[in-house]
Amino acid sequence: MHSTLEEVKLDGMQVKILPALQDNYMYLIVDGKTQEAAVVDPVDPELVIKTVQEAKVNLNKVLTTHHHWDHAGGNEKLVKLWSKELQVYGGDDRIGALNRKVRQDDTFTIGNLNVRCLSTPCHTTGHICYHVTTADGQGEGAVFTGDTLFQGGCGRFFEGTPEEMYEALCTKLASLPDNTKVFCGHEYTLQNMSFARHVEPENESIHKRIEWAKMRRASQDPTVPSTIGEEKSWNPFMRVHESAVQKHAGGQTNPIQVMGNLRKEKDTFKA
Repeated sequence: MHSTLEEVKLDGMQVKILPALQDNYMYLIVDGKTQEAAVVDPVDPELVIKTVQEAKVNLNKVLTTHHHWDHAGGNEKLVKLWSKELQVYGGDDRIGALNRKVRQDDTFTIGNLNVRCLSTPCHTTGHICYHVTTADGQGEGAVFTGDTLFQGGCGRFFEGTPEEMYEALCTKLASLPDNTKVFCGHEYTLQNMSFARHVEPENESIHKRIEWAKMRRASQDPTVPSTIGEEKSWNPFMRVHESAVQKHAGGQTNPIQVMGNLRKEKDTFKA
């Protein structure tokens, strides 16, 4: 495994971080009161089943962020291997085993936890991020961002435009509470933060996070989660309004143009 298995305890829920493939993350979300659970992007069904059985929780939902095989490729096998019925959520008909198609602002529950769907097309046209909060809305909450928002970066614009990624990052995700925990789809932190440092060499929060992430990776510990507030402080793709970032992007002042210029540069950037 590329990382150790870790559990993050939040108000009213636990999130088990499950490494998969070369650098992917799956997540098991457990409601603290009912022990009902959902899994995000279960590309390694065997590890999911083992974790669920050891934790003695009731898995009944699959939350798929997008259709790419390294996120949705385990859905059909998990449904086949799992003895109970699974509700498979997602925003794209290309997702295997999909039986609950969702759109912007659709809601459902995991036990007593509330889930709100955020439509974030760009990396793929049907990409969904899932915002999970307690029933009373207290506590930090969590957002599962797939390949839209990474720690210090964002996904490639395979099926979308800078306008769409701007809307996803700087309107929808940026409007979540700053203390919301961000659980992204890959362990890309050091590569992303290297580009962030290139964009804003004077940004102290970037330098500190790089040193912290190097220590975490040295012992194969995951660098997730970050928070929405932290991403606003170091992620160049969420800082397209900042003068230092605009200056780096050729002096552009239009944030959408800055977004496009940054992504184009990042596509060929060598850390």
